[in-house]
Amino acid sequence: MFKVFIDGEVGTTGLQIRDRLARRDDIEIVSIAYEDRKNFDARIAAFEAADFAVLCLPDAAVHEVAPYLAKMDTRIVDASTAHRIADGWVFGFAELSDARRDAIAKAQFVSNPGCYSTGAIALLHPLVEAGLIASDAPIAINAISGYTGGGKALVEEYEGEGATANSFVYATAQGHKHIPEIVKYAGLDTAPIFVPSVGPFAQGMIVQIPLPFATPEQAAKMQGALADHYAGSNMVKVVDADAWGGKVDPRHLADTNGIELSVHGDIATGRVVLMAMLDNLGKGASGAAVQNLNIMMGLDETTGL
Repeated sequence: MFKVFIDGEVGTTGLQIRDRLARRDDIEIVSIAYEDRKNFDARIAAFEAADFAVLCLPDAAVHEVAPYLAKMDTRIVDASTAHRIADGWVFGFAELSDARRDAIAKAQFVSNPGCYSTGAIALLHPLVEAGLIASDAPIAINAISGYTGGGKALVEEYEGEGATANSFVYATAQGHKHIPEIVKYAGLDTAPIFVPSVGPFAQGMIVQIPLPFATPEQAAKMQGALADHYAGSNMVKVVDADAWGGKVDPRHLADTNGIELSVHGDIATGRVVLMAMLDNLGKGASGAAVQNLNIMMGLDETTGL
């Protein structure tokens, strides 16, 4: 029986992590009273009582508690942005390599990838590694996410009384917090142009990367390179361009924990678009956190997923 504390379990990510863990008979969830959720001493006591903990907090709150966690034996998965490129933390994207999965298994501190960056890195990393995309290529990323990725405040905008929220584009000043991890783990030399948006649906995501600079020879090899990299993966599937139909719905993988990748466009001219489909709260957040916990516990990574 593993004891797990979720700090921030009342948020969108925390609730879904708890839901995935609560159904299991090998997990005991360490909880504190709702009124104590901001009581620092009560939270520290819960961390100390747990074997594993997941941080589902704003970055500032994570930085506040991190020095205390460094003094404990409790093993941590951080679902915030606070430690994704930080020294001493292992980036929790097991599918990057066997060495990455081994590092997660042994780590005390693991940082969960962001939802957008999960899709972007899943597409770019194998192709940069294979030499099919240059590390200094001018990359642009377009993406749309379900509104639950914005947390409780954005959920209220869409689901609250009298809600009228619709789609919107944001972070146009190119300061989105997922960009640094995309650069580092995709193997890029420069930051991509990133245009994220939110749609009027709760869960789901599409990440698109147009590659107008690819040659036909490069484009023809991309699907195979992705398939080779993720061969045998439990969570990542490479699918044909027509797998999602003519109208690609970002909700296709809602309420799942996997991710699907595909290559679209005109191979003959090299004008292709890479696409990743996932649930922003599944493989993009809560599902990934549980997958990382499973690896750290020495279990099959699909347990409870």
